[in-house]
Amino acid sequence: MIRIDAAWLATTPLDMRAGTDTALARVVAVFGAAHPHHAYVFANQRANRIKILVHDGVGVWLAARRLHQGKFVWTAPGSPNIALEHAQLHALVLGLPWQRVGSQGAITVV
Repeated sequence: MIRIDAAWLATTPLDMRAGTDTALARVVAVFGAAHPHHAYVFANQRANRIKILVHDGVGVWLAARRLHQGKFVWTAPGSPNIALEHAQLHALVLGLPWQRVGSQGAITVV
């Protein structure tokens, strides 16, 4: 199992033809560096496909997922990159509305 300590959502679209080197170059350009045990999530323009780049401390892993129907819930291009909680990352990969999961979806007493 690959350890992921932090996950980051990139808001700018990525061409899904991009391989490991291109995705890694985008991570360095957008986030400054690819940190060990961090995952970086990108979507295509239509938000029906995602790629996740993970630096495991030794090398990099690139995973892809696509939805046959619907879209991944994504932020508007141009908005700042977002740190995701583990539960939010799992919900995003499943195609669920990740903004409602984790501490941001908590109900509190006013």
